[in-house]
Amino acid sequence: MAATPNMESSTVAGGAKRSRSLPSRVVPPIELPASVEELSRKAAALLGWNGIVLPETTVLGRKICAVARLRTDVHAERIAMGVGPVVDRATVDTWTWPELAVTAPAPAAEIIGVLAVARHWRTAMASAVPFARYGEAAMVLPSPAVLTEDYVGNCLPRARAYGLAIVSADPNAVTDLDLEGHNERMILDEDPVSRLVNEIVYDQLLRATELPAEVD
Repeated sequence: MAATPNMESSTVAGGAKRSRSLPSRVVPPIELPASVEELSRKAAALLGWNGIVLPETTVLGRKICAVARLRTDVHAERIAMGVGPVVDRATVDTWTWPELAVTAPAPAAEIIGVLAVARHWRTAMASAVPFARYGEAAMVLPSPAVLTEDYVGNCLPRARAYGLAIVSADPNAVTDLDLEGHNERMILDEDPVSRLVNEIVYDQLLRATELPAEVD
């Protein structure tokens, strides 16, 4: 009688053989060629945004660098009133109520634009788009990130639709304008979100320039 093959050992051996995978090439992640602060300053200069480039901060859950100027006349008025930056969202929300709009403090920051610096365009776009509804916004990307089919086929059409500018930075941190922004998109009027962003930027401006926030 012929011996019956050991099916268990055959299955295990076959399974082990089938599960063995071939080594794959490891692709190193794309890195920023310089610090976020340096790339933001260079991008702002390239875009012609004349203002103070503020440090990266998280606003509405997005990491951005705002470029802004202080409205010195409004700042002086707010000092006289003893009203410095207000970053409490619940309080700022009430400023647009009809019954309180007249007494609400005026916006003390002029936001020139908002920059989102990231290694991948999807991350940068997610950060920049919410602010493009209120004014100029741009993405800053390392040059290897703009040399892909994904960028050409998916990023550029979306960036054009949102009116975003794109600045690329090569491995030596030399910046180049890859896509100009445009003003054909719809810009929203002042609302609680824009007022809160203005107050956050106002607070950053005072910290950056070491100006007083209020008087005793």
